[in-house]
Amino acid sequence: MRILIVEDESRVARFIEKGFRENAYATSWARSCAEASDLLSEGEYDLIVLDLGLPDGDGLTLLKEWRDCGFEEPVVILSARDSVADRVSGLNLGADDYLPKPFSFDELLARARSLMRRQGKVRQTILRYRNVTLDLLARTARVDEKVMELTNREFALLELLMQNQGRVLTRTTIGERIWEAQYEMQTNLIDVYIRKLRQHLGDEGDPPLIKTVRGVGYMMP
Repeated sequence: MRILIVEDESRVARFIEKGFRENAYATSWARSCAEASDLLSEGEYDLIVLDLGLPDGDGLTLLKEWRDCGFEEPVVILSARDSVADRVSGLNLGADDYLPKPFSFDELLARARSLMRRQGKVRQTILRYRNVTLDLLARTARVDEKVMELTNREFALLELLMQNQGRVLTRTTIGERIWEAQYEMQTNLIDVYIRKLRQHLGDEGDPPLIKTVRGVGYMMP
């Protein structure tokens, strides 16, 4: 599952990113209203964590624009504005939850999971590809009926591949989505994780479950 973090304070954003990634969620980080809107136009997210004090505008105005355009994904406001009036205003404008700063990440994670469970009734939460089944809410992966014991990063990598069936994912894209690294990341680390994932999958078929696209990256064909 993908989470968009809209937060201009680097320390706070990195803390939230680290917590979600340790729990096998893919994250993207936007530092401004404009960047958040650009990321939303490029793909779908299962949850948005939204700060209100952004350098190029107010998060409440941004939220109202999203709702007016028919955007329905769940939004958790995370803000230092903690008065009752602020919380009421945020909820009335379309936020699904409101958590004041300072906050506990465990509480944020619990609220995020609750919202995504509700959203899961509408959106697809079980992914299937050939003999592989991935349950995003229960965080389980199976080959045929056998449960695979995956690390959080292995689970997130498999989810990313299954959500993009038929699409080649470059090593850069995988690194940005799964690791806290971008272009300088050692790509052989991704290759190691792909190899481990193939071992879990028993990927010896023809065609393989995970295809290597030489010089580019990987895909589930």
